[in-house]
Amino acid sequence: MEVVGLLWIISGFLRGHGQGVYAPPAVRIVHSGQACNVEEERYSERVFTIREGATLELQCLVTGHPRPQVRWTKTAGGASDRPSESSMYNGTLKIVNINRHQGGRYYCKAENGLGAPAIRSIRVDVYYLDVPVVTVHQSVGESKEQFYFERTVFLRCVANANPPVLYTWRRGRAVLSQGSDAGVEIYEPFFTQGETKILKLKNLRPQDYDVYSCTASIRNVCDIRDTHTDFRLSNRTAPPSIKLLLDDPLVVNPGETITLVCVVQGGDPPPTLRWCRSGGAELPERSVVNAGTLTVPVVTVEDGGVYTCEASNNVGNAAKKSTSILVRGLRKGRFWITPDPYHNDDNIQIGREVKISCQVEATPSEELQFVWMKNGRPLRSSERMVVTHSDSEASPGTTNLDIIDLKFTDFGTYTCVASLRNGGSPEISIDVNISSTTVPPELTVPRGRSHIIAQEGDTVDLQCLVSGKPKPIILWSRVEESTVAAATALMPDGSAQSESDDGMLRIRNVSREMGGAYRCQTSQYNGFNVKPREAIIQLVVQFPPVVEPVHLEVRQALGRAFSLTCRLLRAHPARLLRYEWKLGSRLLTVGQLEQDDTSYYVRALNREGYGAYTCDITNQAGAGRCTFMVTGKAFPAEFFYDTPTPLWQNRPLVYGFTLQWTQSHPEDVDPILAYRLGIRQVGQSRWWEQEIPIDRSIQKGELLTYNLTELVKPESYLLRLTPITRYGEGDASERLVQYDEEFNCGFEDEEVCLFSQDKMEDFDWTRHSAATRDTKYTPNTGPSADRRGSKQGFYMYIETSRPRQDGDKARLLSPTFNMNSKSSSSPGPAYCLSFFYHMYGKHIGSLNVLLRQKGTTANDASIWSLSGNQGDRWRQAKVNIHPAAAFQIVMEGVRGGGIEGDIAIDDVTIEVGECKDPPPNSDLLVIGWLR
Repeated sequence: MEVVGLLWIISGFLRGHGQGVYAPPAVRIVHSGQACNVEEERYSERVFTIREGATLELQCLVTGHPRPQVRWTKTAGGASDRPSESSMYNGTLKIVNINRHQGGRYYCKAENGLGAPAIRSIRVDVYYLDVPVVTVHQSVGESKEQFYFERTVFLRCVANANPPVLYTWRRGRAVLSQGSDAGVEIYEPFFTQGETKILKLKNLRPQDYDVYSCTASIRNVCDIRDTHTDFRLSNRTAPPSIKLLLDDPLVVNPGETITLVCVVQGGDPPPTLRWCRSGGAELPERSVVNAGTLTVPVVTVEDGGVYTCEASNNVGNAAKKSTSILVRGLRKGRFWITPDPYHNDDNIQIGREVKISCQVEATPSEELQFVWMKNGRPLRSSERMVVTHSDSEASPGTTNLDIIDLKFTDFGTYTCVASLRNGGSPEISIDVNISSTTVPPELTVPRGRSHIIAQEGDTVDLQCLVSGKPKPIILWSRVEESTVAAATALMPDGSAQSESDDGMLRIRNVSREMGGAYRCQTSQYNGFNVKPREAIIQLVVQFPPVVEPVHLEVRQALGRAFSLTCRLLRAHPARLLRYEWKLGSRLLTVGQLEQDDTSYYVRALNREGYGAYTCDITNQAGAGRCTFMVTGKAFPAEFFYDTPTPLWQNRPLVYGFTLQWTQSHPEDVDPILAYRLGIRQVGQSRWWEQEIPIDRSIQKGELLTYNLTELVKPESYLLRLTPITRYGEGDASERLVQYDEEFNCGFEDEEVCLFSQDKMEDFDWTRHSAATRDTKYTPNTGPSADRRGSKQGFYMYIETSRPRQDGDKARLLSPTFNMNSKSSSSPGPAYCLSFFYHMYGKHIGSLNVLLRQKGTTANDASIWSLSGNQGDRWRQAKVNIHPAAAFQIVMEGVRGGGIEGDIAIDDVTIEVGECKDPPPNSDLLVIGWLR
C-alpha cells in the first residue's frame, strides 16, 4: 500500500498554445432516464415524453470558455399551469416523481460574458391516465317525474389524461358500438377531439337495466394501463336529495357548540355527503365531521357564515342545502351630535333643534334594541323628545334622539344603551353630554410642529391639538402631492387611514419612503356632525447619501496610473455635501462636492499604494461610503473543459490527466511568475503542492497545459491552481478530476476525443452536424440528426461525393488504451466496444471495425463488418474484445459505387467487461485473445 500511495506524486510538464481559446457558449440538451416509446417523429431534442411519477433528467451540455454558467428555467405547459419563475443553476435538471403540472417547455441558458447567451429548450410532455368518472343524466324536461321510466338517459364518461383518451363502453360483458343496438347511440361532443364519451339510451327499456363499464385507454403509451369504472343502472337509480335538520338561520351565542345535521332522503347509488363554507373558506379547525353531521365546539364570531351540505352520487346534479350561522355580538359603539340640521349651525343654541345619533354593529341585526336615558332615568318619546330608528338597510344599527326647541332644562347626560333582545352579549352604553359647554371642535397644530424634520430610524410624533366638547376621534391620512391632484397614499402601517383618540400619530423607525404630507381631521364619530376641521403636517425625512460603488475591487500592476470615482445617487438634504478620500487611515483629500461624483487619481502605483481606498460623501444626516480595494492579486485561472483529456494510460495502476487552463485578465496585473498546484485525493485531508514556473508573459486567451501522470486508479482528485505575481498569491481555482473506466465519445468537441485520421488512406472522416449542413448535402443518404435525434448534435461521417471513387477508404483511429493484464502470455481482460452507425443510401459501401494492438506484428484484425443499405435510422453494434496489449480501435469507411453512400458513426463507447444487453437485430461479436 505504501508503494501505491507514492504513485500519486505529481510529475508533468507545462506547455502553452498561442491561439486563444475564448469562445461564446454553445448549448445542447440531452435527456436520459425513463423516456416513453412514442412515435418515431417525436424522437428529437425538442420533445421528451415521460410518464407521471417517473424521474425526469435533462442534461445541458455546454461548451465555451470561460466555462459558462448554466441556468434552467421553465414556462407553463398548459392553461392550468402558472408560469414558474423558479430556476436552478446546474447542468443537470432532475425532477423525481414528476407530476402532470410539471410538464411544459424547459429552457437551458448558458452565458460566460462572451457574445450573446446560448439558449436551448425542450418540451416535456407528461403522460397520465386517471380512473374515469361516469355521470348519469336525463333530458332536462323529464327530470321532475320518475327518473327512469321510458326516458332518454345519458351516461357520460370522463377521464383526465394525456394524450387524449379512447373510451370503450360495455353493457355486462358485451361491447357497445355504434349501430350494435338500435336503442343505444354512442357519440362525442363537438369539443372532445373525436374521442367517444357519451352513451345515449333512447326510451329506456328493461334490458337497459344492467352494469355499464367505461374503459379509458391511451393505447398503453408509456406502459400506462387502461382504467375503467362500473355503474349499475336499475329502476331505482335516482339523483340525490337531502334535508337539513336545523333552523335557518341558526343563531347562537359565543362559546356554544353548534351541530349541523344533513340527512339523505333519496338517491341511488347512495350519495356521499360533504360540508363546505361559502367562498371556498376552510371549515373551522375545531370542527368534526361525521358523515352528514358537522360539529363546531366553542363557536366564535369568526365561525359565522354560510355552511353548505352537498350530496353527490354521479346521477343528475349534486344536491345542495345551505344554512347561515349567526353568532351573537355587539361591536363598535359610536355617537355624533348634529346641531340644528335645518340651519347649518355648528353650535348648540337654545330654541334650536339638536339631534343625537347612536350606532352599534349587531349580529343578528334584527335582535338589536336601544334604550335612551337622561341623567340615568329612562327617556320616552314626546313631542319635543322624538326617538327614531333608522332604516336597517340604509343605516344599520342606528338610533336617533331629536330634541326640538332646546331648553335650558334639556341640558344633561343622555345615555344610549344597546343590547340584544335574546341576550348572549354584554350591552353597550354610550354617554353624550349636552350643556352650555358643549361646543364644536377646533383643530390646530402646535407651534413649530407643522414642518417636522427627522432622520431615518428615528421615532416621530405628529400631533394635532383638538378642542371642543366632546372631543372627536382624529382621523389621520396621508396626502401624496401630484402635479394633477392630491391623491391619498397609504399610511406607514399599510392602512388607508388610522384613528387617534389623543390626536397623536407616532411613526417608529421612520424611513425615507414615509416622508410627505400627513392630514389630520376631525371625525363625526364621538363628536359633532359638522364639516371636518383639518390640518396638514409636512414630514421631511433626511437620509445619508446613497453612493456607488459600495465596494469594488481594483486590480492594478505596479507603476500603473488609474483613477477611482465615487458617484452620488441621492441624498436628503442634497446640498452642502462634502467628500473625503482616505487610504486606510491616511487622509488623501477633502472638498466640497460640486457635481454628482468625485474622483481620486493615482499617477503611478507603488507598493504603499495597495490597500482600501474609501470615499465618504456626507450631509447632516450621515455619510455614504464607496470602498475600493486596490490589489495586485492575479485573477483566478480559468480551467478549460471543452477538450476531454484521456484518463486511460498504458500503466496498470495509475492514470494521467491533462490539465488545461487560461489566465483571466493577465494584462491587468504584474506578470505571473509561477503557479502553485495543489492536489488532494478525495476523502483525504492532506494536500500535496508543487510549483509550476512560468518564464514568459502569458497572453490573454492562451491555453496552458500541464500533464499529471501519477494518479492512482480509480481515485478522484481535487486540484487547486493559484497564480503568483510579484504582489504574492492570486485567487485560487479548483476542479475535480474523476477516473472513469468507460471511454465515451459523442464527437461533440472539435478535438473529437483525441480520435485521429489515418493519413495513409484515401480521404478523411468528417465531423458534422445536421444544423450546419451545406448546400452539397445529398438528401437521399446520411442521417438528418445525430443518434439522439438532435440536429445540433455532432457525429462523424464519410462524404462519398466526388472526387471520391469506388473503394476509397477513410480510417479513424481511437486513442491508445491501456491493458490491465500483467502478462502477455495469458488472455487479457474483456472490453465491450459499442457504437451507433447509420448506413442509408443506395450506394452504401462497407463499415469495418478493426483492432490494432501495440507490439503485434500481425495486420489490424477485423472485429466487425457490415455492407449495404441498412435504412434511414441509427442502429447499435456491440463487440466483445480481449486484447493482449495496449490497443486502438480503427473505424474504416469504404466508399460504394455512387454518391449516395454516406456512412456515419456516433457515441463510441469502450468499457471494461463483457457486453450486456446486446441491441436487437445486431450481431454480438466476440473477439478472443489475439497474439
